[in-house]
Amino acid sequence: MVMSMQIINASFGYRKDKIIFSGINLETADNGVLCILGRNGCGKTTMLKSLCGILKLNGGDILIDGKSIIDMERHEIASIVGYIPQEHNVGFAYKVLDVVLMGRAPHLSIFSSPSEQDYKIAEEAIEMVGISYLSESKYTEISGGERQLVLVARTLAQQPKVLLMDEPTSHLDFRNQTLILKLIDKLAKSGLSVIMTSHFPDHALSYSGKIALMHNGQFLAQGKPADVVTETTLETVYGIGVKIFTINDPATGEEFRFCRAA
Repeated sequence: MVMSMQIINASFGYRKDKIIFSGINLETADNGVLCILGRNGCGKTTMLKSLCGILKLNGGDILIDGKSIIDMERHEIASIVGYIPQEHNVGFAYKVLDVVLMGRAPHLSIFSSPSEQDYKIAEEAIEMVGISYLSESKYTEISGGERQLVLVARTLAQQPKVLLMDEPTSHLDFRNQTLILKLIDKLAKSGLSVIMTSHFPDHALSYSGKIALMHNGQFLAQGKPADVVTETTLETVYGIGVKIFTINDPATGEEFRFCRAA
């Protein structure tokens, strides 16, 4: 069963005169991916950090399967919610396998070491993301795009019920963008609740089950991609003219939508 996450009248600001978002209400998709779409600086990353307890709301609440995040210990949240940031710096030259193995930390007691099963789970996560060739490489010596894939594997090794992904394709080339987006779709269909952010409308049009369009610290609209991602809403959010095109794959009959600046 898919674990639900609900945001109720949430607000956050670093100080009184710097409110990032306010009056936010949102619920994860019953199945599929929830994509928070918006331009840079609109509050998407801050929202995700609030969802996993890194930042504490100024008002409102976040419920995970009906339980308030306020009443949950950090280790309990970490065992349920996996968070993949846009960037992550590791100070030491750990092997990729060791970085992915860190995802098992919420399941280990303070003084215990990873078991054979933990190593197996980490290796399976690496294989799922398609980076087995990097297992013995040093994390500090691989590319930014490869590091992003390692972070995805690390979070999958955590075995969360809810997966938060902040701009998961931001450092990836076309091939790896496609692979990650297909993996996200696969994970959602397997029962994982996935919330991702993006500033790229085509991702929302192509892969998401539900869209929340963020603008000036509020949700301008939320719902199915076809209803939410329109030329009018995109022009409001991005401040430029936008045209949305629809094409059909003659082989499968499947419909695809994409947008371009007008």
